[in-house]
Amino acid sequence: DALPISALQHHRACTEARGRAAPSPGQLNKMASIKDKLIHNVVKDEHPAAHNKITVVGVGAVGMACAVSILMRDLADELALVDVIEDKLKGEMMDLQHGSLFLRTPKIVSGKDYSVTANSKLVIVTAGARQQEGESRLNLVQRNVNIFKFIIPNIVKYSPHCMILVVSNPVDVLTYVAWKISGFPKHRVIGSGCNLDSARFRFLMGERLGIHSLSCHGWIVGEHGDSSVAVWSGVNVAGVCLKSLNPELGTDADKEHWKEVHKQVVDSAYEVIKLKGYTSWAIGLSVADLAETIMKNLRRVHPISTMVKGMYGVHEDVFLSVPCVLGNQGITDVVMMTLKPDEEERLRKSSDTLWGIQKELQF
Repeated sequence: DALPISALQHHRACTEARGRAAPSPGQLNKMASIKDKLIHNVVKDEHPAAHNKITVVGVGAVGMACAVSILMRDLADELALVDVIEDKLKGEMMDLQHGSLFLRTPKIVSGKDYSVTANSKLVIVTAGARQQEGESRLNLVQRNVNIFKFIIPNIVKYSPHCMILVVSNPVDVLTYVAWKISGFPKHRVIGSGCNLDSARFRFLMGERLGIHSLSCHGWIVGEHGDSSVAVWSGVNVAGVCLKSLNPELGTDADKEHWKEVHKQVVDSAYEVIKLKGYTSWAIGLSVADLAETIMKNLRRVHPISTMVKGMYGVHEDVFLSVPCVLGNQGITDVVMMTLKPDEEERLRKSSDTLWGIQKELQF
């Protein structure tokens, strides 16, 4: 009987196959890729998850200064960049990737879609409108609130357990906005706040005394901006309070005009913006300093923006900078400063300034 066509084809194929010899090891080796010849795989791990992933939202001057400062400190095993301007975003990513030989961060990714940020431990938000020459930080507020309405839900969607570090200005108000939109507990939403103001203060103090900033101690608290407060009662070198050497320190009666140091801190961003168009390096370094404390769970104390309701006579949901213990859970504790009555009054004024803006916000 004639075999059905399909069976006939199968019969022929089997006969032909028997006639063909299996490829020899030599032939197989010729077919193998360089990678196959070079590397013998031991464990199949298709998509290893990052354990210390950091995302930077916004690849402007500030975002990229944060990214480079973080890369230089080896804080992450994956860095993700997000922005709406795709060409700039891809260019910045490639530029950083090309420096991989000199870094210890094995994966640098970017995308307009927030899926690239998935499973971040820390998300740093630098996106938004920036100050123009002579413009106050508080003036940016509604423009940046509208941008946050898009950014924050996307961060939460892909990294529900992350810490959010807000850098965009006005940082205190936008940290409040991020907290409200995210639904995160307050300890996981942090503003970079006066970490930079305090660094500027300690640098200027060091310049006056001829001592490195690390050995000059002083705290700027309150709003990151025009109403910030210098805590003169705590300014010291090696535990020696400068106010004990000059009781007029920080007042108008002080013949050495130390009050001018705080004025320079307040004016410094305006001056740098006037000179180069924006600020970037110092804030980038300051943010990497905070990122290091978080990623390594250092529990260092930083002047950063947190919710201060119930402290220092503040009764509203205001975020402003006070000394906070920071670690891998976010802000775990607040150090209660011993403020002089005039310092506490200034802090309350700073809080009132911010609340005046916050309560008008539409979101």
